[in-house]
Amino acid sequence: MDIQAIVKQVMAELEKVEQTNKVKEDKKIELDSVDQIVRDIVFEKEKVVRVESPLDREAIEKVRAITPARIGIGRTGTRMTTKEYLDFRIDHAAAQDAVFKGVSEEFLKEMKLPVLQSRSESMDDYLMNLDSGRRLDQASNDWAEANLAKNKQVQIIVSDGLSSTGIEANVPDLLPALIQGLKVKNISIGEPIFIKRSRVWIQDEIASIVNCDVVISLIGERPGLATSKSISAYLIYRPNQDTVEADRTVISNIHDGGIPPVEAGAYLADLLVNVLKHKASGVKFAQLK
Repeated sequence: MDIQAIVKQVMAELEKVEQTNKVKEDKKIELDSVDQIVRDIVFEKEKVVRVESPLDREAIEKVRAITPARIGIGRTGTRMTTKEYLDFRIDHAAAQDAVFKGVSEEFLKEMKLPVLQSRSESMDDYLMNLDSGRRLDQASNDWAEANLAKNKQVQIIVSDGLSSTGIEANVPDLLPALIQGLKVKNISIGEPIFIKRSRVWIQDEIASIVNCDVVISLIGERPGLATSKSISAYLIYRPNQDTVEADRTVISNIHDGGIPPVEAGAYLADLLVNVLKHKASGVKFAQLK
């Protein structure tokens, strides 16, 4: 083969490569555009009665208005309709994300909370080994001992728990309302902290470190198909080695569809004042009221 033929063959191969790269680049641009479109989609639920020719549509509409339960969704044969099935899948995916994705670093930076860590080394460990989420790891324990303010009346803990989505959705409004309410009532507060993969009982260890009167945990609730954005507030007066679950007071269903976070913050501030006044929480506090 002469040199001219070789050059022509090389040029032809280069042209093919350039065409292939151009196609790949065009496809990448197209995929990026699709990805942007997907990210911009906002899913909105509609409470629509999908039962065909219901005997009492008004009654179904009234029930649907007061509950997130899947009532009056209609069916096709023995199965739910495609629209309701897709709604179910979306809610299920949101619930899984709430548990596994974790609170974002951006959120933690925005809230300016010191970040501590439980002894859970992974989410699987957290879910399967309950005790691992009830104690601080050694580094966090040492940091808390050295840096957290001591002898305050109230210590606030924020925990991702089982719903990082709930924490991100509610704490930005709840925490300032709670702190403001306590300050107005002249209650001394330790610096709020965030503890990754922690459970409610970790508040007992924190209380022993800071020697506070009351410790309150804002923690993500187990998500369901009705909402993946709910959190609870657990508080306890002076926990010790004899503390049992009945000694804790809990306010649950804090989210836009339950107790709004700002309202919850104000209510919790009032509740803490009463707990401090009576020096009791849980069942003992309920009996005093």
